[in-house]
Amino acid sequence: MNKELKEKILQVCNDKIEKKGTNVGLSFYAFFKNKNDNPKLLMEAATWWIETHKLDHFEKAMKIKEMVLGN
Repeated sequence: MNKELKEKILQVCNDKIEKKGTNVGLSFYAFFKNKNDNPKLLMEAATWWIETHKLDHFEKAMKIKEMVLGN
């Protein structure tokens, strides 16, 4: 996972956890704007989420954060 994506995931997870608590869920789409302005990064996130880790559509932000930090 590239540095830009890792930082974005951690930022979004931290923001969601701070605002909604440790039980908040999210999908990989949460890391992107509604406009697909970086398709390469979106595909990297989708590949990491779906193919590499076989995660459900929604996962707990804490779980994703821990996975990224442990990666």
